[in-house]
Amino acid sequence: MSTPGVLVKAFNNILAHHIPQLARPTGAPDRGAGPVAGDDSDAKAQPAALTDRLGLDTVDAGTLDESWRFEPESGACTRIYLADRAVPAEHLLRSAAAPLPGDQLRAALTAARRVKVAERTF
Repeated sequence: MSTPGVLVKAFNNILAHHIPQLARPTGAPDRGAGPVAGDDSDAKAQPAALTDRLGLDTVDAGTLDESWRFEPESGACTRIYLADRAVPAEHLLRSAAAPLPGDQLRAALTAARRVKVAERTF
């Protein structure tokens, strides 16, 4: 059951084409993980269930205030799922994925650095 007006953040740190590459059954030794952040633990259960159905474990990344940890350029985004993390940016959409276990995702979230969004250049 959804909760109106509740925001939960998930799936913004992984490229869509990597999800089917990484899909593994529950309990598989090489199953990867994805983060979910939100202020309502009941609301986080819905994207966690979807993450499980898509073949990944869920790592609770805390509240929305902590969700910056898996923003682009934070260190816990996109490249952490690459088989070759040195792939040039222009080849990301054709890159192969490698499973990222939950403990490694937690470590990446802990080590993430906050990006000053207003200072980004594209």
